[in-house]
Amino acid sequence: MSDKPTDPVQVWHTMLAEMEKGFNAMANQVMGSEQFSKVTHQLTGASVGAQKTVGDLMERYLVSMNLPSRAQMVSMGERLQSIEGQLNEIRALLNRVHADVASQGNGIAPPRPPRTKQQPSASGGSTP
Repeated sequence: MSDKPTDPVQVWHTMLAEMEKGFNAMANQVMGSEQFSKVTHQLTGASVGAQKTVGDLMERYLVSMNLPSRAQMVSMGERLQSIEGQLNEIRALLNRVHADVASQGNGIAPPRPPRTKQQPSASGGSTP
């Protein structure tokens, strides 16, 4: 009587451990067979074929509905990222040019050359 555990959790744990051993032994035996390997290979092939067929049908459906496919959307996204990168470079260059112009003066207009022509005098003649 002292051999049997009285703790219900321990009894449950022991029972689950034995069931797990039995399932593992049965699964190892089934998965080790040649027949299981063939069936698994056939199911995998069928799944891949079905995915390809559904993809082709979806592509044709999108074309008939004049909608872009996944590949076209990915391509468009990549092109947009490239354009955004170029716009960021242009923005950085413009900011740099603006900062250079602002540091040279007030940023309104470049300085004018000096005037060499003199204005006429009040008497109406030009001054020598």
